[in-house]
Amino acid sequence: MTDTEPASPPAAPDPQEIRALVGHRFPGGEYTIAHWENFLLTECTGAQPLPDGLAHPVALFHAPILGANTSIGEMFALGQAESDFSIGIESYDWEIYEPLREELLYRVSAEVTEADRRTEGERTFDRIQFRFDLHDPNGGHAARTTITWHYNRSRP
Repeated sequence: MTDTEPASPPAAPDPQEIRALVGHRFPGGEYTIAHWENFLLTECTGAQPLPDGLAHPVALFHAPILGANTSIGEMFALGQAESDFSIGIESYDWEIYEPLREELLYRVSAEVTEADRRTEGERTFDRIQFRFDLHDPNGGHAARTTITWHYNRSRP
């Protein structure tokens, strides 16, 4: 290979290695949706602030990940993403059991619930599902987010 030839993408991880991710637990932790944060998130959606300290549900995009003491980068690395551009989003599923509130400390736990190799036509990808659970200070189940990503593989 010369200096001008691009490096080949890495081979995909072994399918068994991907399946072994099921049950992987993230460290977990706590997260509080600050008033200023809720204000900015609400404004970004074009909505009016909710009354009585209610938090906009859009906080469920990031609060569970940060509260579980992980990051999108760590989730990419866990599934051995080939690059930041090799991830495809299948779904974000939000189950809200009680209204989310500003300035309330939520306890967050998270784990990988599904992980497998898929082939659809010419496309090969690893489908990995993450589940995040938020509990209020009294232990009540406040919300669950289930995130499913495709880790696209250029070389099986």
